[in-house]
Amino acid sequence: MGVQLQIEWDLQDHGWAVCRISEGPAKAELVVSYCTDGLADLLASIGSLYGASQTARFFFDSEPTEIRWVLRDQGADVGVSIYSFPDLAISLELPDEDGRLLWACTQSRSQLAHVLLEAAQRVLREHGEDGYLAKWTMHPFPVAILQDLRRLHLHHDRCDLAHDMTVPPK
Repeated sequence: MGVQLQIEWDLQDHGWAVCRISEGPAKAELVVSYCTDGLADLLASIGSLYGASQTARFFFDSEPTEIRWVLRDQGADVGVSIYSFPDLAISLELPDEDGRLLWACTQSRSQLAHVLLEAAQRVLREHGEDGYLAKWTMHPFPVAILQDLRRLHLHHDRCDLAHDMTVPPK
C-alpha cells in the first residue's frame, strides 16, 4: 500500500498548536496560533472539495508568519501545497509562488479526508470540547465541521477503514 500520510494536531500552551504532516521521510511541522481557527479551516477546506470547489485556500497565523495551504481538486486526488510567508500583514495579497514551499504531495481525497478525520477525532478524545476551548481559547472545537466532513467522506468515498464517530460529553 506504500507510505501513508500522517497528520497530527497537537495543542500546546494557551493559544498554540503544532500541526505535523508526514509521508515517509518527508515531514513538515507547522506552528499555529489561535488567531486563526486552524483546525476548523483545515477540515472545512477538505470538505469544500466534495462540492463545486476546484481549489481551497486557507492560512494559519503563526505570528507573524503566514502558513498558506492550497488544495487543488485533481479528480479523485487532491494536490496539497503548503507555503510560508514571512509576514502575514503583507503576504495575504501575494501569489502562492512568492512563498517558500514547505510541503507538497498528492493524495487521494479519500485518504486525505480520512487522515484528517482521525487527527481531529484524536484531539477531541484527548481534550474534549471544554478542554480544547480552554487551550485554544478563541474558538470552540469544530464538532459540526468534523461531522460534516465525516458525512461527506462516508457518502462519497469508498473507505473501508474504521471511523470513530464518538463525541465525548462536555
